[in-house]
Amino acid sequence: MTTAAHRTELRALLDELRTEAVQRLAAIDETIAQLRADRGTDVADDEHDPEGVTLSAEWARAVGLQAADRREIAEIDDAVRRWEAGRYGVCIDCGRGIPIARLRVRPFATRCVACAEKAGV
Repeated sequence: MTTAAHRTELRALLDELRTEAVQRLAAIDETIAQLRADRGTDVADDEHDPEGVTLSAEWARAVGLQAADRREIAEIDDAVRRWEAGRYGVCIDCGRGIPIARLRVRPFATRCVACAEKAGV
């Protein structure tokens, strides 16, 4: 069971994580825009460029990071919606409270440890 202090701590953590993820996403979006500009209409063979990382590899890395940040923001937003609905910290499978230690590590968790293990997540 979470106390009022724990709930305040967890809400602040959700807000902080969201702010950080939004900032990372903005930086990745800038990187992708720059890669797009660098690439332009040039169809150079950057795969065999001895100068370092290829545009294609950098693009793939940036798109992967972008997708991860978007997923994290969505998970945090879902947690905030559960918070506002009064369901935050309640396991979606068994209905028991999710331990504070788990929420501190994974503040957007939807399952208690036992149910997460059963679900294989």
